[in-house]
Amino acid sequence: MKLSFMAVLLFGCACFGQNNTDTSLYMKSEKITFLTDIGSESGDLYQTIGHHGPAVENEWMALRIYFSDKAAIDVYNKAKPGLELKQAHWYPTPEQQKQGWGADYYKVAATVGLGGVRLWDGEKVVPLNPVTNRLARVGKTDTTSWMEMISKGVPYKGKKVDIMVRVTVFSGKREAKVEAFSLNGEKVQFVTGVNYFKDFKTKKGNNYIAVWGKHPEDVAAEVVEIGAAIKYNPKDYVKNTDDGTQYLLISKPTKHLSTEIISASAREKEINTIDKLEAYIK
Repeated sequence: MKLSFMAVLLFGCACFGQNNTDTSLYMKSEKITFLTDIGSESGDLYQTIGHHGPAVENEWMALRIYFSDKAAIDVYNKAKPGLELKQAHWYPTPEQQKQGWGADYYKVAATVGLGGVRLWDGEKVVPLNPVTNRLARVGKTDTTSWMEMISKGVPYKGKKVDIMVRVTVFSGKREAKVEAFSLNGEKVQFVTGVNYFKDFKTKKGNNYIAVWGKHPEDVAAEVVEIGAAIKYNPKDYVKNTDDGTQYLLISKPTKHLSTEIISASAREKEINTIDKLEAYIK
């Protein structure tokens, strides 16, 4: 009995300690060798890197940061919990999707996507571009996976700043954490938010914005309703605005900003409507 009890205990600890997150960064020309970091003085490796930039995933979604002037955050939604990036490479076949794999239903267009970061100069949004160099890197801990995009030499208010965006996913937790850092030590105003399209449903609270609807995506085998939400500390922001394509949050001058992002799909069993998404957030 003692041995059986210890075996069960050890098995339970092993399961509890499993890291259900992963990273993905590789050259499009070679899907076998995965990288930990890559850089470019042009700031654009969009066509060179697999899935257009570094990516991370947890059980419910994958996220990527575009390695281009957009530097936006895009979402890969799943129908059932599990890790898919290493096999699906973000674009599973139509047959795989019908068998229950996820897909790229989300459309970023020219926006920040879901929780992407840009700057605010007091009058307008400033992209993290041009740059003197852009670096992407990924890594894992015992319970998380993370990706970082560092944009160096971004023109901002007559100076040049270095901005890092870090996205962390956690094993067993739906929310991903998005952090923005001013690496020069100078305070900047960050812009973040969530995009939307025509006929989307929207729910707003004191510390969250949630949207739900069909993205005009043509990569996936079918069009599926997608939910996306950003959770934030209202004390960190001076202004909220809506430009017709995205709800934007403009921060106070700061060296560091942190939000949480969540996405869900109508194909899921747990969170498949905007009401369920809002209930989960609350």
